Amino acid sequence: MTVRVPTYRAEQVRAAERPLLEAGAPLMRRAAAALADIVRGELAGTPVAPATSSIVLEPFLRDDPDVHRPRVLVLVGSGDNGGDALYAASLVGDIADIDMLLVGSRVHEHAFAAAVAAGVRRVDLPEVRDARYALVLDAVLGIGATRDPALHGFAREAVATLQSFAQTRRGMPRVIAVDLPSGLHPDTGAADEAVLAASLTVTFGAVKAGLATGRGPELAGEIVLVDIGLGAGLADAEPSGETEISRIVQARGSDDR
Repeated sequence: MTVRVPTYRAEQVRAAERPLLEAGAPLMRRAAAALADIVRGELAGTPVAPATSSIVLEPFLRDDPDVHRPRVLVLVGSGDNGGDALYAASLVGDIADIDMLLVGSRVHEHAFAAAVAAGVRRVDLPEVRDARYALVLDAVLGIGATRDPALHGFAREAVATLQSFAQTRRGMPRVIAVDLPSGLHPDTGAADEAVLAASLTVTFGAVKAGLATGRGPELAGEIVLVDIGLGAGLADAEPSGETEISRIVQARGSDDR
């Protein structure tokens, strides 16, 4: 069963977020908590129901019978998406071994500190090349990359490394895109070859137009919308179109105003 929802341009989403952020609404924490619940569900092999605040997990066993915890890689960019993913990682360290690869010029300091305190381990690209991951969180770029969404430099090298896994015995890990696949234009869906095709895209506040046009449908995989409380801010915005998604998850605290 799917849900049909409107899509919006990046600037419309930013405009809807602005008054909430100015009022001190913890949008990043809401997004991260919902993302963490979804990651838990993915690792457990069970779906996450809307408004779920805690999930009972079954043991997750990888191919190696001596390893009883999945290993997760977080690709961390400079913007809010990186912060979302780091806060989420700090909430799931009890069930997984989590590595973070910093690919941006800076990092969200508070989210980084929370991740480190929770045992998330910083790694370099050579370690990633030799590792076997059950799941990758793609949090390199978000809706701020409307002018030039293409990946460059180290971020592009990291994505190419992960793409090469598909040609090896380990295979490509399952990828969760945080808000949208990094390198995908949030409005047009344009993208070059350096984009990780997601199994699942967890998008926050509203479905971005680029997920439903251009290469968006090819790269986004299943789409889950996390309602972080932007309804009032988007009420007068003209949607770009409509698309079908798998479900809507209500973030905890998203009804606070």
